[in-house]
Amino acid sequence: MKPAKTVTLQMLQLFENSSQKGKEQGSNVIFILCVVVCSIFSSVAQDFTQVDATIKFYPNRFNDVTELSNLITRDFKTEEEKVRAIYGWIIHNVAYNPNEYDVFNYKFKDFRDRNAKEEITRIKIIQRTLQNGVAVCEGYAMLFEKLCELQGIQNYLVRGDAKTNFKDIGRPFQRIHMWNVVYIDGKPFLFDATWGAGKYNQKFIKEPSYYWYKTNPKHFIKSHYPDMEEDALLEFKLGKEVFSSLPLVIKKDLLLDEVKKPENGTISAIENGKEITFLLKTETPKTISYSYNFGAKEKIKKITSDDGFVEFKVKTKPRSNLIVYFNDEPALAYRVE
Repeated sequence: MKPAKTVTLQMLQLFENSSQKGKEQGSNVIFILCVVVCSIFSSVAQDFTQVDATIKFYPNRFNDVTELSNLITRDFKTEEEKVRAIYGWIIHNVAYNPNEYDVFNYKFKDFRDRNAKEEITRIKIIQRTLQNGVAVCEGYAMLFEKLCELQGIQNYLVRGDAKTNFKDIGRPFQRIHMWNVVYIDGKPFLFDATWGAGKYNQKFIKEPSYYWYKTNPKHFIKSHYPDMEEDALLEFKLGKEVFSSLPLVIKKDLLLDEVKKPENGTISAIENGKEITFLLKTETPKTISYSYNFGAKEKIKKITSDDGFVEFKVKTKPRSNLIVYFNDEPALAYRVE
């Protein structure tokens, strides 16, 4: 696990300023905000020291997926160990490159032709990811899927939305990202090897993280929404429209249902008047501050704490992007109209 990293305002500015085009809208955002916030935390209680040490001796390139799979078969016995090895090898050896989106474009005559070409393209993407060590989310997820398949481990790909930018608040659902559901000893878990590999701003910055290994669904849903609602693995229902409307919940241990006010990520300046009231179910931070449009931070002077809830107010600034900070770390983000 990497040493702790501080989430800075500059990191958020990198995120906001990163250029996006077409499918890259779902790719550039992958590495800037949530990865930086979450990368210092591990979701795995089990000791995988031996697994992690073993895969470091594997080659960083393979000609064929079976070559890597054979090494995993040789060295590991349990499903948990094999999945850990698969995820670990991918995040340490595959670099994110948005140019990969344009490598495998194709046209088709009918649905049968499309399906055939999709399968051929899938094989080529996996091969290219292994041989060249570069990919976008499809390459990460498809390689993960194929390696699990070769190990006899039940899994499937998930297409869906990735929400990390102010512009994502309130927009319609988009299929701009891909990740995996993998069954370990009969139980499904969420994985995102793309987000686990590092961050991207003009170039890929390698920062392997195991936060996106078996991520708690309540944390995963803050930034990922699947095409099929059941693939969120949640015990409660959350529709696409609700997901779209929610604020950006950046603070690692703050869940969506703990943000009581404002629940909507788009705040009306007219309805709220001169001040916006916040009510959260969380431990009281030592300091709370806020900024608009990445400007100077203003400290909240009055913070009310009562029975596990924190209440405070910030001044309203129409047509602006608002970030709320707990102890100088980004916690929440809203659009104010």
